Amino acid sequence: MVRSGGPGIRSTDRRRAACGLAILITLVLPLVGCAEARVPQPFGPEQASGRLAPDTVAALDAALADGMALAGASGAIAGAWVPWAGRWLASPGTIGAQIDPESGRASGGGPLDTGMTFRIGTQTTAMTCTVLLALVDEGRVGLDDPVSQYLTRQPGIEGITLRQLCQQTSGIGRLQLDSQFVSNPTRPWPPLELVSSGLGATRVGPPGRVWSRSDAGIQLLGIALQSATGEDWPTLYHRYVFDRLGLTDTEYPGPKELDLPGAHPHGWAAAPDAAGQPDCARMLDLTRLSPSIAGVAGGAVSTLSDLKTWSQALAAGTLLDADTVSEQWTTVPQPGMPYWRRYGLGAEQVGPMRGAAGEIPGYLSATLTDPESGMTVVVMVNDSSAGAEFVFDLARRLAAIAAAAPAGASAPARPLSLPWTADDAAALMRDKALCPADAVEAVAPAG
Repeated sequence: MVRSGGPGIRSTDRRRAACGLAILITLVLPLVGCAEARVPQPFGPEQASGRLAPDTVAALDAALADGMALAGASGAIAGAWVPWAGRWLASPGTIGAQIDPESGRASGGGPLDTGMTFRIGTQTTAMTCTVLLALVDEGRVGLDDPVSQYLTRQPGIEGITLRQLCQQTSGIGRLQLDSQFVSNPTRPWPPLELVSSGLGATRVGPPGRVWSRSDAGIQLLGIALQSATGEDWPTLYHRYVFDRLGLTDTEYPGPKELDLPGAHPHGWAAAPDAAGQPDCARMLDLTRLSPSIAGVAGGAVSTLSDLKTWSQALAAGTLLDADTVSEQWTTVPQPGMPYWRRYGLGAEQVGPMRGAAGEIPGYLSATLTDPESGMTVVVMVNDSSAGAEFVFDLARRLAAIAAAAPAGASAPARPLSLPWTADDAAALMRDKALCPADAVEAVAPAG
């Protein structure tokens, strides 16, 4: 039986072939809050060869160094791919294997490398919602199906749909467990325990009314889709995302897989004080961590190269039918955000760019891609104290610098107009910097 989704959704029962970088896709470019006509666009525009111009590289290097310092991180991994101008890859700093007794910050362990693995945190949510939309394409679920259709014994979910969980409009409250996650990083957290915590929190509004991020809602989506398909999440991610895009260095580890695979930076965060607030004078090494802390809302690990591929596929809708791409990028406003920053299904529309920020204890990351030109920015810092909004501001700062890069001799100019400047983003970063490196006295690591 083919189960229809919400308005405009056309479900099919055909399976999709793996998508390569040279195939043509149908791209949907939304207006603010609605979808425009589809425009055919090749995925992965031809890349200008070589590095970006020296002045652009210098500006990107300086912005990344500032981001590291403001985050209190020992290192960062970042890249910018500008089809009309070239590329920039950077991995300044160190792995951060221990606390330096003089600075009180992580240091040592050798240099970083752009091929290293790191936790991508809540960027995983966009992958989870892409799996949902792929299942809609196959007719296995409907986007506006009630969650209670798949979880018949779960109380407190009346009126909530699968769409609302990905759109972050379910009304489910936010988890209040951040300090417990940081204090108990290796403890396995059953998804139902986290869902129950979210359902027990104060509701932000009735389903479908108000946007409010809820990782518990994404965990609930994960349980519902497992029930609907009879398959576990490693299988679903590989079938609908990882294998289709050739993401060979991206995985969804199990709850007892505490160590990151391969070479990786250590991840750090400020320890919570007695009131549960971050204490910048006590830093915790959170490299060993149970991914169950975030589950399908934030448990995946990846690399710079894989995230570039993923970000471009997410922005362009490569993995989905045209109608589901349209649904994913039909956006809703986020309270307190500027008019040009809105939320789709699992990711954000930020001016002309699309992407997400990732947060998990120890690591912050973000991706942004312009689906029309293909310009892409990816960044990671190995201290999560400043939070997801900080790293998203850093990504927007890098994007503003990259967008102004002059066209190379062999590439036509593709101007990209952004509704923010690098200075705008830098000011927001300074406002959000929680534990900047130069503000921390020398201390011993927290035990």
